[in-house]
Amino acid sequence: MDQLSVYHWVLLSIGSLIMGMSKGGLPGAGNLTVAIYALVLEDALGSVGVPLSVGLLLPVLISADLTATLVYRKHTDWKFVVRLLPCFLIGTIVGWLVFDYFQEGSDRVRQLKYVIGGILLTMTALHFFVKAKKEIQKDQVENSNNSPKRSIILGWFFGLVGGVATMLANAAGPVAQLYLLVMRLPKYAFIGTSAWLFLIVNIFKVPFMVDLGIINIDSMSVSWWMFIPAVLGAAIAPFIVKFINQKLFESLVWIFIVIAGVRMLF
Repeated sequence: MDQLSVYHWVLLSIGSLIMGMSKGGLPGAGNLTVAIYALVLEDALGSVGVPLSVGLLLPVLISADLTATLVYRKHTDWKFVVRLLPCFLIGTIVGWLVFDYFQEGSDRVRQLKYVIGGILLTMTALHFFVKAKKEIQKDQVENSNNSPKRSIILGWFFGLVGGVATMLANAAGPVAQLYLLVMRLPKYAFIGTSAWLFLIVNIFKVPFMVDLGIINIDSMSVSWWMFIPAVLGAAIAPFIVKFINQKLFESLVWIFIVIAGVRMLF
């Protein structure tokens, strides 16, 4: 990674800090990190940097997940992890097979950039759908959405979609969040359950990304340094939420995600 300039290192560090904050209680912000990593690595290495950015980011995600599980260790609803996890893992394997296709030639690598941009824009739309649904549910009484049969079927669907999205772009957060919202988890259980789910899924992804060649000694020489801002972000996020205008912060984050997603499509 000798091609990385000081400017690139600064942007990657900012992205890692944002990812940590996303894991620590500011949902959705991590998608901005996906875009930052992809665009920075493309700028430094050319089109081949786009798939490498996915592998570079994964160890950073794991470090932030570990911190978040420690912070919210008392707020995990394991039955929802169990419902989502099997299909998430299957979806991850499907995503691994699909990812291999995008590494065969520069044209296909360029297509992956479009796919990641499309996933980011789709997840943005899903995020705002989640927020709208949450507002609607404030005025609704409990219904049958979280009946055992329906919740299991929804878990299969969201798990498969999320598994593919997380393997291709490390951007499946809104998928899991929508499912957990439908299941009406309390705020802290929502964060703690998501943290454990993605910690397990992200660790599961490691050997597949090693097989694809996007996690290697060279990439880890950068990822190791990114642990510091990621862990810091996850640790301080619960305190930052108390002192910042969260609505303004989230609005700015999603504006930048849309800009980055569109940038990756054109």
